Amino acid sequence: MNESWIDRWNERYSMEAFAYGEQPNNFLKEQLSGLAVGKILFPAEGEGRNAVFAATLGWQVSAFDISTEGKNKALKLAEMHQVRIDYQVEELQNLAYQPEQFDAIALIYAHFPADIKSVYHKTLDKYLRKGGIIIFEAFSKKHLEYIAKNEKVGGPKEEAMLFSKEEIKADFDNYEIIILKETEIELNEGLFHNGLGSVIRFVGKKK
Repeated sequence: MNESWIDRWNERYSMEAFAYGEQPNNFLKEQLSGLAVGKILFPAEGEGRNAVFAATLGWQVSAFDISTEGKNKALKLAEMHQVRIDYQVEELQNLAYQPEQFDAIALIYAHFPADIKSVYHKTLDKYLRKGGIIIFEAFSKKHLEYIAKNEKVGGPKEEAMLFSKEEIKADFDNYEIIILKETEIELNEGLFHNGLGSVIRFVGKKK
């Protein structure tokens, strides 16, 4: 990823307030409540709200992002909640995770650049054990209509970075689909996710 992309996220996370709040994503919270704890990976984890929440439930948490500022905030949040997370600042291809290392992977608004997002999904799949769970929530391609009405809802303005159900089916074609839907939700997450938005929600079990 280029320096401007890294600089953008470091700038966003350098403010004192948590950009997307300190509370976990609602969909993630719902899904984790039904799973036995184990090892979980959070790609593009930003300031750590979801990783720290999982750690408070007893999960062994790994996370990564390209933002040093995001990691600093995540470790601060982990200390506040008296939990530990393994957080690395690096791009996925440079990380040394092991095949089938994780019991779950949580992709929560992990909008990677359009030219690598499917490659990243396929790479992440290698690190999930058979029978493991993917939990995914991110903005749908229809979300551009919502941004046009209210920019405070956040999300990429480039359609290719947004998702469709068909893309998810293609990227995770070796999964039993437990949930896959496009739906409208009301977001209230920190400074940058506020208002109605359109998202794709996916829960899959690796075959």
